[in-house]
Amino acid sequence: MKKTLAKYLLICGFLSPVSAYTQVESAIELMNDTASWENYEPHIGGAEEEELNSETPLFIEKTIDLGLWTVADSMARIPAYDEYCHWDTRNVWYHKEDLSNMTEALPFVLCREECDFAFPTITGHQTSPFGPRWGRMHSGLDLDLETGDPVMAAFEGMVRISQYHPSYGNVVVVRHNNGLETVYAHLSARDVVPGEHVEAGQVVGLGGNTGRSYGSHLHFEVRYKGQAIDPNYVIDPQNMKLRDWTFVLTKEHLTPSTPLPNATQSEASSSRSAKYHIVRSGETLSTIAHKRGTTVSKLCKLNKMRQSSVIRPGQKLRYR
Repeated sequence: MKKTLAKYLLICGFLSPVSAYTQVESAIELMNDTASWENYEPHIGGAEEEELNSETPLFIEKTIDLGLWTVADSMARIPAYDEYCHWDTRNVWYHKEDLSNMTEALPFVLCREECDFAFPTITGHQTSPFGPRWGRMHSGLDLDLETGDPVMAAFEGMVRISQYHPSYGNVVVVRHNNGLETVYAHLSARDVVPGEHVEAGQVVGLGGNTGRSYGSHLHFEVRYKGQAIDPNYVIDPQNMKLRDWTFVLTKEHLTPSTPLPNATQSEASSSRSAKYHIVRSGETLSTIAHKRGTTVSKLCKLNKMRQSSVIRPGQKLRYR
């Protein structure tokens, strides 16, 4: 019988010559075991009866703790879980709430100390603002950098997304304790994973040109419940600092046509005309100032550094 079944399976092409016979033997053994269990009847009055009638279970197994979080656990460990009621580590913006009917302003405490904020790039040179661009909405601002430059988390929070995205390229999304989320896109490398706690100023990745991107830069976004907010309302790129330690969100902030503060518009114009020098080996602030027709003091002011500061080859210095 074994040989007949094995030959049939072999002819039909289901199994190889070796595995066919082995599989048939296993199947027959299983049928024999099944038959013996079906014909089994416990003896009356023996030890088996005492075991079957006993309240003590036949098998004593330890309780398996799957480590699943309750809602209370999530609220205690995940930033702003009470506002979002979800923690999606796969979809960048699957959940978007309609905030067009919001009637009250929402205050967000951005920081309580200076160290609670870090500018996400080495320089604050803005290359493209928030708003309509090339027939579509540009939901963030672009900050100039070189591939490989460190990209820092703007605020303390927890990484929700760290993945490759067709448009964003290598992207990291961090949710912060106040409910805002920040986005760091087009990275050449990601240094964090979902669920990881990050501090303000911690490197989350390296600058790059991945995804739908034309030249190395950081695409930086600020969002609340999936809705994009112009980052220029929160940060001051030219001075690489926060506009205020508290941000008050209104319905107008969610409208793309809302005009930016006058200071922001002038800063954007100024940042577009900025010029940079890449430091070469052996150069000093003095030689760079002479070459670019400026002064050391102006270089220090534009780059927020001291005359005694050490510069390194490959460093980018603004001179205009």
